[in-house]
Amino acid sequence: MMFDGVNLIAVAAAAIASFIFGSVWYGVLGKAWMKAASLTEEQTKPDPVTLGLTFVCQIVMAFVFAGIVYHTGETTIRAGIISALMIWVGIIMTTQIINHRFQGKPWSLTFIDGGHWLGVILVQGIVIGWFGS
Repeated sequence: MMFDGVNLIAVAAAAIASFIFGSVWYGVLGKAWMKAASLTEEQTKPDPVTLGLTFVCQIVMAFVFAGIVYHTGETTIRAGIISALMIWVGIIMTTQIINHRFQGKPWSLTFIDGGHWLGVILVQGIVIGWFGS
């Protein structure tokens, strides 16, 4: 099986930790993010469906990321951090930059969202590496 070495407890812990990180990140940067995204407080009020979908996506992300780290042959904190940085630079941030440039969004939004995803993937990498396979 492709993901037979994935630690499901690590996946759950990584998803929970990264969800909490996102809550803190946007709790602190919420006003700046709303301004950069041209959104009002009314438009950004979280609803249970959106929060649930967000958490499901965090679980999927953590599961796939755990599979990637496992396939490096070394499920450690170091491997989790290195993998996180490579994924962030090569996939996440490049996607953010392209999308925001085509959407005409300000660089401040790219930095806020990109910083969020850097934190998310680092938290997940550290948790997955800490638990091991």
